[in-house]
Amino acid sequence: MPTLTSLVVPAVTIVGAILVFAVWVANRKRIAAETVGRAEEQALRIGRDAERDAETRKKEALLEAKEKAHDILMNAERQARQERQQSAMLEQALGKREAGLTERQAAIERLEKELNARDRAVSEREKSAAAAAAKYEQLVATQQRELERVAGLTADEAKELLIKQMESEARHDAANLLKRLDAEARETAVDRAKHYITEAIQRSAAEHAIETTVSVVDLPSDDLKGRIIGREGRNIRALELATGVDLIVDDTPGAIILSGFDPYRREVAKKAIERLIADGRIHPARIEEVVQKVKDETDEAIRKEGAAVAFELGLHDLHPEILRLMGRLKFRTSYGQNVLAHSAEVARLAGIMAKELGLDAHCAVRAAFLHDIGKAIDREMEGTHLQLGIDFLRKHGENEAVVMAMAAHHMDIDWPSLEAMIVQAADAISAARPGARRDILESYVKRLEKLEGIADSFKGVSKSFALQAGREIRIMVESEKISDEEAVWLSKDIARRIENELEYPGQIKVTVIRETRAVDYAK
Repeated sequence: MPTLTSLVVPAVTIVGAILVFAVWVANRKRIAAETVGRAEEQALRIGRDAERDAETRKKEALLEAKEKAHDILMNAERQARQERQQSAMLEQALGKREAGLTERQAAIERLEKELNARDRAVSEREKSAAAAAAKYEQLVATQQRELERVAGLTADEAKELLIKQMESEARHDAANLLKRLDAEARETAVDRAKHYITEAIQRSAAEHAIETTVSVVDLPSDDLKGRIIGREGRNIRALELATGVDLIVDDTPGAIILSGFDPYRREVAKKAIERLIADGRIHPARIEEVVQKVKDETDEAIRKEGAAVAFELGLHDLHPEILRLMGRLKFRTSYGQNVLAHSAEVARLAGIMAKELGLDAHCAVRAAFLHDIGKAIDREMEGTHLQLGIDFLRKHGENEAVVMAMAAHHMDIDWPSLEAMIVQAADAISAARPGARRDILESYVKRLEKLEGIADSFKGVSKSFALQAGREIRIMVESEKISDEEAVWLSKDIARRIENELEYPGQIKVTVIRETRAVDYAK
């Protein structure tokens, strides 16, 4: 029979095993719960990270979409602005053309009135001539009968004597008439020429701007000067090599200076530098790429500029190569004067004067507009700008009358036509106008100053004023020191002094003004 001890030991063992098992189960449940909690926490963290990542990508996508929309909007606005500018230019050209058509219609109406008046005058002259012929026939018959009665001449002898007498009288009257007409023509020719030239100048009031040899590029900050120069000066050397322009980077705040005698190269360099600054990438490879792109865009703008000026002048059938060369003259100067602006002004002056004189205005305008076309290529090819221009126009099928009129504008050949004389006169007017050229402007100002200085040097002169571009000088004298008789002699002395010391075209009117004033006050 088992003992108590033998029963208790297995029972304790079993209870211990149960307790160990229970502890082990509880420990596993706790570990499983902790694992599940960590997994849930990690899942929540991963979910939050995913939400933040999705929000960030969403914002980046939205920002990129906004940037693309902004670029599209800016491109659309720029294109719309360009189209508005082109529309404005076309409207302006159409307005000028409409004004020209209106003027032409008015001229045609005036011409019709003049022709009607001439027809009436011719009819009246025919009637007068018929009456005079009848009167002369009657007189001839009477004289013939009288001669036959008095001299006993035959009809043939009397007729021959009468014809000789009438021929002698007609020659005498014709000589007197020719002499009178020649005198009148000489008297009125100068006045009419002055009238035509003055009318043309007044109707073609063009602005003059003297071209300089430097351009300035504004910088957002002085820090960009170092980037433009580049490491060991490689960027600035690349810019100068690509553009042919000298870059002056000095202490001038917020700017660099481009120096060069070719306005085309300065314009390309200025646009290229501005584009590089805006882009931010400044290195030799990028510089070459941007400069080439700017050159291509500038060449296209040049062609459009030449076409726009030709359209404004009513020249619609010029060869595209001619238009391209004329556009290049925008970046060509002569004595500081812009050659394209000068050519357009000469064309307007020639057209107006040709219309006033009843000549071929279209031929005159065309030849005047193209007269300096050789200056667009005279730096690249051998020969004078005149010969280069003649060869180029003939090569591209220009009318021979236009070529010859253009060829005579420097009077190197005999005048081939009246239109050629008009072109030469218009060219001289445009070049000689004060302010058109730098050297002419300076000499013009110096002549006015010397003219006033001569007058001020005389005793008794209080003030002098040069008027009408130096063609008249008015001198105010002190009435206490100069009498009326002395004022007369003073004007003669000043005129003689001007003749001896100054060189000037035409004549200068010297007016001496002596004024006496009595002033009192009512108190």
